[in-house]
Amino acid sequence: MPNAKAIAISISNTPSWRSERTEMCEHKGIGHPDSLCDGAVEAAAHALCRAYLDAYGAIQHFNLDKALLIGGMSAPKFGGGQLLRPMRLLVSGPVTELPSAKVEQIVEQAIREYLKECLGTTGDEIQVEPILRPSAPNLRRVVATAPSVPLSNDTSFGVGYAPLSSLESAVLSAAESLRSSAFKVFFGAAGQDFKIMGSRLDGHHRLTIALAFVDRYVRSVDEYFALKGRIASYLAERDHPACEIAINTLDDQSAQDESGVYLTVTGLSAEHGDDGQVGRGNRVNGLITPYRPMSLEAAAGKNPASHVGKLYNVLAHQLAARIAVDVDGVAQVVVRLLSGIGRPINQPQLAAIDIVAESGLSLTQQQQIRELVRQQLADLPILVKELATGAVPVF
Repeated sequence: MPNAKAIAISISNTPSWRSERTEMCEHKGIGHPDSLCDGAVEAAAHALCRAYLDAYGAIQHFNLDKALLIGGMSAPKFGGGQLLRPMRLLVSGPVTELPSAKVEQIVEQAIREYLKECLGTTGDEIQVEPILRPSAPNLRRVVATAPSVPLSNDTSFGVGYAPLSSLESAVLSAAESLRSSAFKVFFGAAGQDFKIMGSRLDGHHRLTIALAFVDRYVRSVDEYFALKGRIASYLAERDHPACEIAINTLDDQSAQDESGVYLTVTGLSAEHGDDGQVGRGNRVNGLITPYRPMSLEAAAGKNPASHVGKLYNVLAHQLAARIAVDVDGVAQVVVRLLSGIGRPINQPQLAAIDIVAESGLSLTQQQQIRELVRQQLADLPILVKELATGAVPVF
């Protein structure tokens, strides 16, 4: 466990950042090209963890946090168009070999199953190409020498905060609505690829949504715009009455053909040139937040046992949420955790806790925070298991 000097608590009674006049944040949906890359490599990471546990009794060294989705080409048309060139997903990274199975086959199968699960038959339209290599011997030691408490395989930091702002909550709520089975039943023409950009000016909230429509379910420009209006009303009435909602703002109704609207064959922007990459999408809390401290680490596909770029970013958000709920008087909290390569993952170099508490915090409350930090670090093996099985999302 970290010593007392490794846990630094800073307390301020200044107003929270939420007093600022403006705010922006973003969420990329499950079918967005960047999210497809994140989801694919994370599914592959889960499969490798299972294979390593079966073969060795412990998760071995690997990292699959590099992937590129190369867009295809298509010709969407009202009533149904066609794909002209398939999309390609390239996945690269170091892996530990298995005694009785090909790692490439496990990775490819896991990705294909994931794409099929989240995209249906559209997932078959994406070519999957794993390009893997053996892990470096010195990095294998971070998990091989101490499977109960792995060593950090990088010197890196994780950042988390709590609570969410009203805008952040609205963006995540809208995303949940667009993913829901009820929404799919009502609006079969809505594709899996969407992006929500939230903005706030004083008390006014606006959600600008890019949502791919599937051409075979739309017969005309007029039907497209009518459907778009119903979706905006659905979101406003059910979840976001206080938000202004705008969908596909590039649309041009005067064009009177497919060229003026966001129409796709598959419901994916990647079908016609829009590429994707791991780490360019949502952070581990599902948001991209320029007004908040955040790490640029790509958590998806990283090794859950030893890569602090994954572990510490998730842990920082979990710890911030615990402090915000458990410690009275805390209005806002930011947690930053710094690892050291070769150190046990439960012994960060520094745990920096920044707190806004208008009435300050007593020494007892500060000690309570230190105990929460120690407790969450002691429970890291539990988090490792949750990340290895996909119980905790990372994008």
